[in-house]
Amino acid sequence: MKNGFDLSRALHPEDKIVTGVPSRDETPSIDKPHLVDAGEANFLNDDDLVLGVEYKGVARAYPKKIMNWHQVVNDEMKGTPVAITFCPLCGSGMSFLRNVEGQTRSFGVSGLVYNNNVLFFDRESESLWCQIESRSISGPLRKKTLQYILTHQTRWGTWKNKHPQTRVLSTRTGYVRYYDREPFTGYEKRNQIFFPLEHHDDRYHPKEWVAGIEVNGLYKAYRLKELEKAGVGFEDKVGDETLWIHYSPNRDFLTIRSRQNKVWPHTMMFWFAWMAFHPQSEVFSTDSQEEEPE
Repeated sequence: MKNGFDLSRALHPEDKIVTGVPSRDETPSIDKPHLVDAGEANFLNDDDLVLGVEYKGVARAYPKKIMNWHQVVNDEMKGTPVAITFCPLCGSGMSFLRNVEGQTRSFGVSGLVYNNNVLFFDRESESLWCQIESRSISGPLRKKTLQYILTHQTRWGTWKNKHPQTRVLSTRTGYVRYYDREPFTGYEKRNQIFFPLEHHDDRYHPKEWVAGIEVNGLYKAYRLKELEKAGVGFEDKVGDETLWIHYSPNRDFLTIRSRQNKVWPHTMMFWFAWMAFHPQSEVFSTDSQEEEPE
């Protein structure tokens, strides 16, 4: 047992699931989010990072400086329960539908991590969920998956211009936190990784930003530095799928579309985190040569 969770039948070795903080809910989720209109978000600067989510025609922004301290927001969009999640150690912001097995789940922070990725738990079944894997790794819902909602990591100014009607998670969370202070100061620039990894890939700085995609069981990573070199837009083929990649470094915004012009989901995170979970991932190169893991 760790933090009160039975890991005896976990999908990963118990010794690889480690305690990040000593108790569940020590990092409190936001269960009653207070949202404001874009014009009222005077606590944000245009350069502040947000998690931008659009679902059923509704746009929301969740400031990274708030998500750092809470990691989970249990919200609703057009009557649909959604969970907005952020792992500060992996830099991964991901959103999911909260209905699993016909029941709405309320997610909290377990205090446990695997591959440095935060493990959430649903309060209804006490199953543990791995964010990057989008699945439950232990408990009654073991092996069940979550439906991902495309989550953009971008600047507030960019998101606000794209979605002027967006609503924003406000700092009125019900908790006293210094939201203008970074709890992991300097972490993004250091090589340091706090907890064990199942797989290391040392080709690039561990905290370099990548966008990762999955195509019919194949994984590919796009380093933002390479996307900048590639230009405004280009085609890339992953397996049998041809994708159109459009990255604007000035606006810090990435769009990936299929040949049928449908938005293809991607997830932003640190290089080390993507490769820890996807060690056989292809890596995009502007040299037009696929880089294979060593």
